[in-house]
Amino acid sequence: MLLIGHRIKKLRIQKGLTQEELGERTDLSKGYISQVERDLASPSMETFFDILEVLGCEPKDFFDKKSSEQKILYTKEEQTVYEETDDFYKLKWLVPESNEKEMESLILTLSSNSKYKTFAPSESETLCYILSGKCMLTFGEKEYIAEEEETFYFNATDEHTLSNPFDGECKVLIVATNSYL
Repeated sequence: MLLIGHRIKKLRIQKGLTQEELGERTDLSKGYISQVERDLASPSMETFFDILEVLGCEPKDFFDKKSSEQKILYTKEEQTVYEETDDFYKLKWLVPESNEKEMESLILTLSSNSKYKTFAPSESETLCYILSGKCMLTFGEKEYIAEEEETFYFNATDEHTLSNPFDGECKVLIVATNSYL
């Protein structure tokens, strides 16, 4: 059974809005939004459509069970692979639409003596877990080397590059917020 209030609350949270912000954008009080979300009050059709408009949801999608379900499992077949043969690296996005989400996750494979592109400073937090081989992170003027099962974790506040100046392939699991990959 789909409870309207519960679904509105999920959409509001997904949009990163507080009850007060949703109320301000719909000319409703925070208290009324709270009552609607707890299914203690039923909005009029006009109010309901106003809420959905602010939440960026079409009425037909609101009641479509499939559109309200969170996708949790991403199969191997759904992964996207990009290979840059001139620069000797391969990218495998683990979640196809991850650049539209809070986090982006991928596996970077670097051939011997190769590097990935240089990134400008950003607000991203980045985790790089070395799955195999070893990898170098150049962060500003400093260089760091991590081996298999070691991790780089940093705020991307400086120019940075991942490279493999070593013999043998290296695979790195990368998870970054504020997608910039």
